[in-house]
Amino acid sequence: MSCPLPLEALPKPLHKHVDPKAPAPLRMMGAKGLVPAVSAPDLAVMLYFLSFDEDGGVREAAERTAAGLPDRIFGVALRAEGLPAPVLDWMSLRLGANETALELVLLNPATSDETVARLAATVSQKLTELVRQNELRLLRHDEIIRQLCRNPNALVSTLDGACDFCVRNGLTLLDVPQLIAAHRRVHGADPAAAGAEDTAAGLLGEFGHVLAAEEPPAASRAPARPEDPAAALEKLNVTQRILRMSVSQKIKLATLGNKEARTILLRDSNKLVCMAAATSPRITDLEILGLANSRTVNADVLRYVYNNREFLRTYPIKLALVKNPKVPLPTALKMLFTLQEKDIKELSRDRNVPQTIQSQAKAFLMKKEQAARSSMDGKH
Repeated sequence: MSCPLPLEALPKPLHKHVDPKAPAPLRMMGAKGLVPAVSAPDLAVMLYFLSFDEDGGVREAAERTAAGLPDRIFGVALRAEGLPAPVLDWMSLRLGANETALELVLLNPATSDETVARLAATVSQKLTELVRQNELRLLRHDEIIRQLCRNPNALVSTLDGACDFCVRNGLTLLDVPQLIAAHRRVHGADPAAAGAEDTAAGLLGEFGHVLAAEEPPAASRAPARPEDPAAALEKLNVTQRILRMSVSQKIKLATLGNKEARTILLRDSNKLVCMAAATSPRITDLEILGLANSRTVNADVLRYVYNNREFLRTYPIKLALVKNPKVPLPTALKMLFTLQEKDIKELSRDRNVPQTIQSQAKAFLMKKEQAARSSMDGKH
């Protein structure tokens, strides 16, 4: 089985240690963690690559090295924002006996929901609380609450709190007894009788046209029959349909839906829904640029954008954040001095940016001009 990650997931100098065509001694050097000056995140990715090596000895060495990583190494690696989700999952299996490592995996936003669901079934009492506190994941991925409810280490109070939260936000799964009990507590009714189950599959059925990459033309969809109970729903536009959805459904749609759905859900009053749309794996850089420019975006969403190093590598996003008055001044000022001089000049004349940004841009240019003059005077 070949590694599912492309070689580009590693810096070019490390390719010679993971490329199947590379000499075995170089690959073994990587598998034993003997490559000098490699960062902790890159080491984790390198070991993951080598766990797929055709040489059994290399594979075993990579597994042993990963399982024996000291806290100071895996602590840095598992905190890394850009660590690929498959690597986080693989590392969690290798370091499964180390609670500190599992805590870092659960806290990393890059960890897949599937990994969190797997861990939710077996982690310690302390870590079940961590799973319960990630409300967005609970509503986004049904399997997490299912597995959490199966965990023998979880306190009843933890499960009751998690299930009550899910039910209040529209998520009831008829195959989870704790959620059925929570539905009765919260709504005083039997969920089976009310047809309350909310699953991703059901969402796909009702809102399939906004879960696709592009909405199909109206002519390509079969018209609803007059007697069809869904006929009234078909007549509603996307916004009207979304207004009828529970928080749980909105979060799933925000995660799986297309740009049209995300645009609507990014304006939702519930911050969990906004964050689900902003963190959707389908969101594009162009949409993130729109958020960076927005003066009305949810504060948590904007914080997510300006704290994400990957987004800040896209220059237009960084420039838009500096101009946005909703971005905290210390953050905007830190980015200001990394901009190109032509943009700093424009900011010094732009009356639509915060006054502090404008004055600091002017001060920067003045200081640079004075330095240039001093340099010229020194030559004469």
